[in-house]
Amino acid sequence: MPYVDGFVVAVPKKKLRAYLHMSRAAGKVWREHGAVEYRECVGDDMNVRFGVPFPRIAKTRPGETVFFSWIVFKSRAHRDRVNARVMKDKRLLAMCNSTSMPFDCKRMAYGGFKVLVDM
Repeated sequence: MPYVDGFVVAVPKKKLRAYLHMSRAAGKVWREHGAVEYRECVGDDMNVRFGVPFPRIAKTRPGETVFFSWIVFKSRAHRDRVNARVMKDKRLLAMCNSTSMPFDCKRMAYGGFKVLVDM
């Protein structure tokens, strides 16, 4: 079964261009190292009437928006191999400078997920 790394981040709207640039570059790195799929989705309909809205989960502040994103792998073992290569890639390391990150990494929600339904 496929395996998915998912994450949610709050991004200041004034840094959207920088975030998109970083996302495209990061996606390219993950795909080159074997990820099956890389998706970055910006919040659009966040005024939900049920459940907990993503902006509350991401603790957005005024002027921020939410990104819900995921990377798909063939399996957890495949994910571990791909991520090990990605984390050594000089292009990604250059992007991860804490002073130039377009979002607050301390507020990022992240986790690995087993796929139970794949239709």
